[in-house]
Amino acid sequence: MSFRNRLRSGEKLIGTLVTLPSPEVVEILIDCDFDWLFLDLEHSAISTRDAQRLLQVASGKTPCLVRTESKDETAIRKALDIGAQGIIVPQVNSAEEAARVVTYAQYPPGGSRSVGLGRAQGYGLKFKNYIENANESLAIVVQIEHIDGVRNLQGILDVPGIDAVFIGPYDLSGSLGKLGQLHDPEVQQAIKTVFTEAKKCGMPVGAFAATTDAASDFIARGASLLAFATDALLLGTAAKKELGCLK
Repeated sequence: MSFRNRLRSGEKLIGTLVTLPSPEVVEILIDCDFDWLFLDLEHSAISTRDAQRLLQVASGKTPCLVRTESKDETAIRKALDIGAQGIIVPQVNSAEEAARVVTYAQYPPGGSRSVGLGRAQGYGLKFKNYIENANESLAIVVQIEHIDGVRNLQGILDVPGIDAVFIGPYDLSGSLGKLGQLHDPEVQQAIKTVFTEAKKCGMPVGAFAATTDAASDFIARGASLLAFATDALLLGTAAKKELGCLK
């Protein structure tokens, strides 16, 4: 079953953010049995070339979604052409923006994705099979991380081709003038709205959680696509804990 089908079925999928351009880190995370990996090109030093190397390491082992560095067409096209199983697109705040994301990500007739001969297409050797199946197999996830996205959520949810919405709680809190105040009532109400409206139409909801408590809370609310911590945060937390035991 493709990752997209697993996502759309509501299966609980727990992953972590990859922010370090290290194949060794990805190998370690694969052995930790995460359900998926979130390759972050928006907020890390990972380049498109780095991301392709990481996808090559994960190939056939752990599905990877790439968070594009922006919502523009080139960023989306490059993430898919290097072989991601799907994309997570930041700062999608309207139905019009969501529709453009789908258009950029899908080949004609469903969209306007241009044709390349990159890794995803087997460098041309698997071209026919890839283009025949890409629109049905690639996951398209849009981030709701601004209050404008929450206010326009119903229109976003109605856009054909969107497979899940993903809450970015920190940026969402910042858009309300309460950066990092995740437990503020206004921030919590915005998060609740996303879950409530998505549930009405059966849309899967994802979220980023920095801690296990936050992750458990999102799961209890109904999140099925969870990005827990980051590779660097997990490394630092574990190192501090073990060092504390020795000191």
